[in-house]
Amino acid sequence: MPDVNLPLSGAVTQTIDPWTSWFSAFGSQVGLINVNLGTSSDPDIEKAVISKVASYGKQLGRIEDALVVLLKHFRPEGKLTPAEDRAIRALRRMVEDIDDIKQRRAAKPG
Repeated sequence: MPDVNLPLSGAVTQTIDPWTSWFSAFGSQVGLINVNLGTSSDPDIEKAVISKVASYGKQLGRIEDALVVLLKHFRPEGKLTPAEDRAIRALRRMVEDIDDIKQRRAAKPG
């Protein structure tokens, strides 16, 4: 059966981002709902970086990859404190958890 479009209701594709488009008109508070869209010392630069270079997730992923390389070759001069050791173990555990999620996602069909 063919698509039927009434006048002024033709096939339209449009990306709608209700969070940024709707809340930016009102600031960050609407009624009892507070939405923090973040602050930046230079929002124009941040917007350009995110749109032209890399998303926050991509930036964090690259930092994570570099830290994994550094940890692989890390040879401390002295014994780590318990807090330092916990921090490194927590980072490694987080990296492994993220990798597990990525692998499960890649294994899912379509």
